Amino acid sequence: MPSSSPASSSSLSFFAAGRRRIIVLNLLLFAATLLVYTPALRNQFVNFDDDRYITENAHVRAGFNRGTLPWAFGTFEYSNWHPLTWLSFVLDVQLFNLNPAGHHFVSILLHAINALLLFWVLRRATRATWASLMVAALFALHPVNVESVAWASERKNVLSMLFFLLALLAYTAYARRPAVGRYLAVAGLFALGLMAKPQIITFPFVLLLWDYWPLRRFAGWPLPNAAQGVPETPPRSPAWLVLEKIPLLMLTVISAILTVRAQAAGGALRSVNGALQSAMGFSPASRLSNAVVAYVRYLGKAAWPVNLAVLYPHPGDSLPLWQVVASALLLGAVTVLVVRARRQPYLAVGWLWFLGTMVPMVGLVQVGSQALADRYAYLPFIGLFMMVVWAIADTARKGQLPFAGTAIPAVAVLIACAAISAHQISFWHDSETLWTHTLEVTENNFVAHDKLADVLISQGRIEGAFQHYRSAVEIFPADAPANLNIGVYYHSHGDLLRAREQYQKVLQSAGDPSVRADAYSNLASLCRQTGDYDHARENFQAALRLDPDKPIALIGLGLIARRNRDFDQAITQYLHALAVQPTAVGYLLLEESLRQSGHSGPADTFREKAQGLTGNLDQASQTAANLLAF
Repeated sequence: MPSSSPASSSSLSFFAAGRRRIIVLNLLLFAATLLVYTPALRNQFVNFDDDRYITENAHVRAGFNRGTLPWAFGTFEYSNWHPLTWLSFVLDVQLFNLNPAGHHFVSILLHAINALLLFWVLRRATRATWASLMVAALFALHPVNVESVAWASERKNVLSMLFFLLALLAYTAYARRPAVGRYLAVAGLFALGLMAKPQIITFPFVLLLWDYWPLRRFAGWPLPNAAQGVPETPPRSPAWLVLEKIPLLMLTVISAILTVRAQAAGGALRSVNGALQSAMGFSPASRLSNAVVAYVRYLGKAAWPVNLAVLYPHPGDSLPLWQVVASALLLGAVTVLVVRARRQPYLAVGWLWFLGTMVPMVGLVQVGSQALADRYAYLPFIGLFMMVVWAIADTARKGQLPFAGTAIPAVAVLIACAAISAHQISFWHDSETLWTHTLEVTENNFVAHDKLADVLISQGRIEGAFQHYRSAVEIFPADAPANLNIGVYYHSHGDLLRAREQYQKVLQSAGDPSVRADAYSNLASLCRQTGDYDHARENFQAALRLDPDKPIALIGLGLIARRNRDFDQAITQYLHALAVQPTAVGYLLLEESLRQSGHSGPADTFREKAQGLTGNLDQASQTAANLLAF
């Protein structure tokens, strides 16, 4: 049998060494990502969407059952349509129950996989190993991405990115060997990504950029530097490349329609923190001005990622004109420069990637009360990373710099990013830490005051909470939750007149049905306390029209029925309330009505249930007696 030639053996050894190097680089990238984010496993859930999406969501907490799929695909709950994200939360609960470490682990794992996918996508399209690795490492370790990973309910970001990168990888394969099956794979992965979060709605636009560089599919648009990109794809006319994206654009349109319907159904387009407003209370001019300035602020956060916060308040009409004009001029100047730099096509592609993928999230259509958000940069910053890394790599290549001349600064940047990210992860440890930090690095942040006050209320620190609610309404007088809780404070301190004024203020301004239901319930309780039973009944009924399962309203109607000696009606209301929210006080009220109606046997059972729900039955009995006294 003839032996292999020395040249052949040398070639095989070279390729084997290259393959081993790529495996090692993948392992290093994956391990570094996990290492930096491991502290997040000690973090708790926070009181910003984690309660609504996970810890207090009945559908999620129920785990997988017969109704899970219909609910996930049919609900517009919390102004979103993202069935795959809902299913992801349900799976987490199925696996880890409500242990936050398990939920955080899945998000960290997805982020690490996304970093690997980004490395593979870039390297396969450009054949530039080190540049691709640096972009992926910046994506993995940049502090701005901490919010998307460390925030449990922001799973939708990392999950949609997973399918975005898989779709981009599939498209690269399709572009080199077009086939119907490969195109369907691209469309299917894109659809899955949209079902996780519609942030990737600009995917067809990204593909046109990808066609230009690095795939170089535009016929008649030759790139002067053949080293930039790998021309392995059959060239097509620009018209053909646009038509090729039409089916994907149809998916974009469908997703946009579903998103608008979800936002409209949830009131996210018209309410600020529970206050009924028109288009979030922000004029088109203020939204456009903020969008222009926000782009520049994002650039600042990419270069100098400090003072990061979970929520940056919207400036409304307060932005100085000079700031808007200067930001517009800067964006325009950079755009002109990168488009004219045809010898460096990665500049135009990276910059337009950043500008284009940010459009759905920059606030032209305002959702929420934020001016910008770190999580919105998860996809767009990839474009900036590509710009900078390829520009440095190209400059180093032309200047024939030694490998160490670029490797040492690159490692230093990554170490700095990792250190800042680790520090940023610590702010997500719990709700109090998160909102205290947010108030330290932002101004006029009424939402942060509200959320920190909620934490203090849960800890029994009533006076501190009251001060934060007061601070919130000083910033935003129509803040419905703050006004409601100020009313509760006055109510609990016996100042019924001021409490009534606060509840009525909420009912005049609040658009959020749940907030209005709370205000009606609290006002009804006040009316019952002052002997105005007719108005108490009307307000409890108004609360139930907004929320048929409102426990406080059900208990209130039960108390009024019991006062009128309609014990059967009282028992019915109590049972409904206890089915929604079992409490010791509720069971004691039910026990009392059962005894009054001559059903002592069942009454004993419910007293035992009350005892099983509290370690202080005497205190619960006193609370029940106080309620029955009115």
